[in-house]
Amino acid sequence: MVMDINEIREYLPHRYPFLLVDRVTQLTTGESIVAYKNVSINEPFFNGHFPHHPIMPGVLVIEALAQVCGILGFKTVNKLPADGYVYYLVGSDKVRFKRPVMPGDKLTLEADVIRGKRGIWKFACRATVDGELACEAEIICAERKVA
Repeated sequence: MVMDINEIREYLPHRYPFLLVDRVTQLTTGESIVAYKNVSINEPFFNGHFPHHPIMPGVLVIEALAQVCGILGFKTVNKLPADGYVYYLVGSDKVRFKRPVMPGDKLTLEADVIRGKRGIWKFACRATVDGELACEAEIICAERKVA
């Protein structure tokens, strides 16, 4: 299953400059997702992180991984933000950064379901650039109904 930016926007409530997923290339509901983010020098965070050596902040790499987890979660339970639901990032474990993510990189984002129970999901995640590991983490998300 492939999702372009228009469909991604149906499954994520995030918008510029905080939407960090450009395309989903593979998705198996209840199992896994592969997506990517094209990292551009035009990203607003590069103005301050760091002006003479731009690096994507690690917390935003984690956020990008959490966003693909949200897409996988929404697709799995067949719900949408428009239905009044949101996925919150509620935890991260075993986070390790292995290489910086820089302008021009295509950041591949992968998540596999470890388990899901009563709206709490745990995922094994990896972010890579050209097949080289940039970040790995276990991410926990919680599905919630909002008013």
